[in-house]
Formats: sequence, structure tokens, C-alpha cells
Amino acid sequence: MKAFGRMVDLLAPIDTPAAWRGADLAASDAWRRRLTDAEIAALERATEFAGSVPCPGFGPAAFPVPELAPLLRWMAQQLEHGPGVVRLSGLPVDRFSAESLRRLFWGFCVNLGTPIYQTSAGEVLGEVKDETGTGAALNYDSGQGSLISARTVARSTGALRFHTDKCDLLSLLCASNAIEGGVSKVVSSVTIHNEMARRRPDLLREFYKPFWRMRPADEEGDRPDRVFPMPVFARAADGSFTSQYSRTYINQAQEVAEVPRLTHAQNAAMDLLHEIGEEVCLFAPFEPGDMQFLTQHVTYHGRTPFRNDPASGASRVLLRIWLSTPFSRLLPDGHVVQWGDTRPGSLRGGALVGRSAIT
Repeated sequence: MKAFGRMVDLLAPIDTPAAWRGADLAASDAWRRRLTDAEIAALERATEFAGSVPCPGFGPAAFPVPELAPLLRWMAQQLEHGPGVVRLSGLPVDRFSAESLRRLFWGFCVNLGTPIYQTSAGEVLGEVKDETGTGAALNYDSGQGSLISARTVARSTGALRFHTDKCDLLSLLCASNAIEGGVSKVVSSVTIHNEMARRRPDLLREFYKPFWRMRPADEEGDRPDRVFPMPVFARAADGSFTSQYSRTYINQAQEVAEVPRLTHAQNAAMDLLHEIGEEVCLFAPFEPGDMQFLTQHVTYHGRTPFRNDPASGASRVLLRIWLSTPFSRLLPDGHVVQWGDTRPGSLRGGALVGRSAIT
């Protein structure tokens, strides 16, 4: 393909800071930092300032944190031009009520980007936790004849395989943790691309072709365009890389008779993606007060299964916000079917495509 008049070899390795290996990232502090006392104090003041404003829904004017401007600039640089991963630690969650913590996290995120809808029913500030009532570890094949969604698995204690969410930036805050497991797994989709280029360029080529996928009904509702084709790997007109991937929704599209059957090569490509992902991913256990931000165009995320302890009250609860960011990249024209808008910095993505959750 051509990017700004020059030819781009789609099967060549991509040389960018987003092409990292988990072992290297684990040994580096370049992508993570601890909040300072001054930054925590600023967040506390802003949370108190916004105390009478309905949450979620307020904008950055209701949560002024000028002291965080250098931190937010650093985050934007790391997320769009660096590894695509940021981890902040040290937030003293025990100082805040559950509602104040939600208000703080929302206020922090609206200073970084624009929250968008996670479901067509209106969820904008989600809690990722076990909702089975039994501690069951659901998996993707628990649906008695049809696959269940990643969202349903996420609301159990089961493992999550590598996937992306439908946003520029996935934002998570660990409010509390389980007694074991629930380790965050993050992998560079650019590194997976490069490893496939080295090992099996024939299978890498498959990912630049359309894969039919199904929109998750529990996120986007029952839409007439529920199935659609889009490549797993793609480049924009300026050569920027992006990947949107969920094996669950690719497999669910196979339940629709009119959708072309997955080929042996397509299945082999997905098998290799997950194999490489496990080899090169970052294992990043959460501690209460950790905030994690992942650029969905260059990373996949998953987790190991976890176990809560109802007797002691120890449970894993992550607050989750999807952001559309002003520092986002140009996307390929063909991705408008998923994002609504492909321009850099545009309001895009979400279950209600391109709609801001700021009221």
C-alpha cells in the first residue's frame, strides 16, 4: 500500500516504540510512575470540588486539576507515540468512599479524553467484577450451543483471552483486589505482527484481509448491521498501524448462515496470534489504587482467572471507562463501519458510535 506517496510493505516488521516485549517492559519504569503527594492532593481537592455534581456525566470544568497538566501530557505521549501502555500507582483508595472514588476516576479521565458509551443501554462507568453470585469461572464456550460474549466472561471469575475494546483508550482503576489471580495481561499487537512476519508471513497476510465479526448484542443491542467484515491488522493512509480483535466475535459471526466460513488459514492465524501473545505479553498484577491505560490500536489485553474470598470481603473490582482521545491516530477509511469517524482526534467508537458520555 502507499502512505503519503511511498510504498509500505505490510509484511515487514514495524519499527516503533509500540513494538515491545513483556520482559523488557517489566524491567523498565518508562511507562509507569507513582503519583506524587501533590498530585494526590490535587485529585482530592478536585473530587471535593465536584462533590455536588452528578457522576458520571460531568466534564473537565467540574474537575479542575491544573497541577496534573505535566502528567497528562506525559501520558498522551506514552500512549500514542510510546508503548501504548501507562500504569499509575499509589492512589490511596482507602481514603475515599466508593462514590468518591468513582467521581475521582471519572474526573481524572475527562481531563485525558472524552468518555463514550460501553453499552447501548447507557453504561459509561462500568465495574468489572464477578456478578455470577457463585464465583463461577465462565469461559467462552459456556453458552450451551452458542458462544457467550467476552463481557459475560469478564463479569465472572474466568480468564479473559487477548482482545481489544471499542475505544481509543481503555482506562481501568483497581478499587479492590481478589485473594489470588486476576493478573492483568497486556501484549503489543505490533510485536505480534512482527513475530508473525518473522515466523509465518503467509498467516500475517491473512490478517490484512477481511474477517467477519459480530457486534456484541449485550453491548451494542440488536442492530441490522450486526455482522460486518474488517481486517484484524490495517494501516491508515499515513501508514499508522491499528488492530481491532476479538476471537469471540469473529467466531460468533459464524453462527450467521450468510457469513463466509472461516478458512483453515484464518483459524491458524488466530491460533498463532494467541500463541505469540502468551510468549511476549506483560504480566502486570494490580494493586488497589493502580490505574492502567491501554491504547487499543496497539495493545491487546486479557487476564488470568481469579478467586475472591466472600468470608473476608476480598473481591476484585475494577472501574472501567472507555475514552475517545484528542491525541488519537488516523484510522483506515474502511474502519468507519466500526468507529463512525476515522479522523485523528475525532470523537469516535463506543457502543453508541461517536456519542460523548459527558452530559
